[in-house]
Amino acid sequence: MEGFGGVTLHSSGYRNGEEFKGKDVLVVGCGNSGMEIGLDLCNHGARASIVVRGPFHVVTRGMVHLGMQMLKYVKMKYVDSIVASMASFYYRDLPKYGIHRPALQGPFTHKSTTGKTPVIDVGTVDRIRSGQIQVVPGIERVLKGTNEVEFADGTTRRFHAILFATGYRSSANSWLEDFSYIFNGEGMPKNEMPNHWKGEHGIYCVGYSMMGINGISKDAAAISEDIISQIMKN
Repeated sequence: MEGFGGVTLHSSGYRNGEEFKGKDVLVVGCGNSGMEIGLDLCNHGARASIVVRGPFHVVTRGMVHLGMQMLKYVKMKYVDSIVASMASFYYRDLPKYGIHRPALQGPFTHKSTTGKTPVIDVGTVDRIRSGQIQVVPGIERVLKGTNEVEFADGTTRRFHAILFATGYRSSANSWLEDFSYIFNGEGMPKNEMPNHWKGEHGIYCVGYSMMGINGISKDAAAISEDIISQIMKN
């Protein structure tokens, strides 16, 4: 971040929190990488703050596992309803810490339409609840030449380092000509599950179902069957 007087680092270059022990560190990005880095920093004695600018889903590993198993037999909207209800109850106190979940989409639909994976909580939430990790709003600006950061709510704080855990997004819509045959503007399939794998003019995609290896296998099988069907028609 231009003008910041401290250390700046992308998550791809992060190793562990040892070098930040006793320091104030701002983590930009509240996805899985950002949350896990925040926890690791805390475990190494750093004072971590995580920037949260918008809503996102927080779930446990068990909820994700249950949801993925159910997706084999149940429509996504029903799985979303069940998992979202479980998460809403389990993490019902998060709004008071500045963390809100998307109101209109469950975790699996949100992933399939926006590419944003729900946060799988591995202990970060407990540190937020205890006050060991702070949640802060979006960054308004950095006071040039200093370690001061001003946030959207008008508050300012000093940090020794800023770590960017802004993640990776699908870039298919940036390099695939006529991507509209299969992808939306976010680089995600424009067709909803379970027909997300099929586009127009013989274009297919694999691996966008958020169902891991099992999802990739099901996509590949569906595509193979569709190709055979098209050949038989001709």
